[in-house]
Amino acid sequence: MPILMIVLLFGVMYFMMIRPQQKRRREAEQMQSSLGPGAEVVTIGGLYGHVVSVDDDTVTLEVAPGVQNRYARPAIARVVNGGEPPTPPAAEKIIDESGAKD
Repeated sequence: MPILMIVLLFGVMYFMMIRPQQKRRREAEQMQSSLGPGAEVVTIGGLYGHVVSVDDDTVTLEVAPGVQNRYARPAIARVVNGGEPPTPPAAEKIIDESGAKD
């Protein structure tokens, strides 16, 4: 009877702890391998950025216009959206009362 309890305890630990962790790890690896330019991601440090390029081991993110940082693939925590980065709004031209553009 005590051996049955030990086996049952290990079975419960496997299904409650080990198996869900393996599933999360597989999902993270799949997400990191499917990264492509234009995707908006969040790093494990909480930094948001758009993927500019992807190498075998690194991902280059644009965190601000003209500012690019290089990260290891495992540093990407999640993908916010997989689309193209938003384009900055066009500068509005000021038209004075005479109709001339500045």
